[in-house]
Amino acid sequence: MFEVHVPATSANLGPGFDCLGLAIDLYLKVKAELSDSDHFYYSGTGKVADTPDNLIHQGFRTAFSSLKKVAPKVSFWVDNPIPLARGLGSSSAALVAGIALADAFMGQPLGREGIFQLSAQLEGHPDNVAPAIFGGFTASVYDGKCYLCEALELPSDWQLLFGIPAFELLTSEARNALPNHYDRADVIFNTSRAALWSLAVIKNKPELLRLASQDRVHEPYREPLVPKLAQTKAKLLEQGAYAAFLSGAGPTLGVICPEDMIRMCSELLSDFVAEGYVLRAKASAGYTLNLPVQG
Repeated sequence: MFEVHVPATSANLGPGFDCLGLAIDLYLKVKAELSDSDHFYYSGTGKVADTPDNLIHQGFRTAFSSLKKVAPKVSFWVDNPIPLARGLGSSSAALVAGIALADAFMGQPLGREGIFQLSAQLEGHPDNVAPAIFGGFTASVYDGKCYLCEALELPSDWQLLFGIPAFELLTSEARNALPNHYDRADVIFNTSRAALWSLAVIKNKPELLRLASQDRVHEPYREPLVPKLAQTKAKLLEQGAYAAFLSGAGPTLGVICPEDMIRMCSELLSDFVAEGYVLRAKASAGYTLNLPVQG
């Protein structure tokens, strides 16, 4: 039996649409064992059908087929605290888990880099799978043939908060809200700020994040889908938060703040989420694989 732990992730981080991401210490845990038929035993947030038609099994089978092998039957035991359809990378974590476990059963011919390439292809964009695999703060690029990712360790004194509303927002719905074309000024606006994000991390200058986390490509168009998003972001920045951004496609609102602002920012996020909840988190390493474990 093998076991994998895959972190939740926050993507985009404001201007880094489909390319910037951050791993956080909330983990999908999956145990796997070869069996006579496929089984899926799920516990955790939300509801997922107990059938082999799920993202973990899909990733598992695709990993084998990518190497022209037939996937064996497998049983998965899943413990998932990552909220579904909230912008914290639950689907990416599931894909990475399935592929990583398949790689383990095959003797790890893919390795971490191969798992990244395959999971990014399946997901269609690398912003969530990259931090789930490599950890920390990641920037990813597609060159037309393959993906490239570089990761940086997030400064340990940057405090992370996530306001997680009670309602779901499907990524497909959030993407449908986006325009097909953008003004040149908006593209320049986002490019400059995405570049500044990396420098803020490298130089440990969180004060740069107020500018670096601004966005004109996706957040303005998704604001109507997330009640009180714009107002809460404005209040957080007025009170001294370094950054406030829509996490992934939303509806979760991510915040980076100094330690003495945690209480104030948490209160503002509590008002934002209503029946949801506020998560205080730390940056995480990428997935970890335990082999073997006693089932």
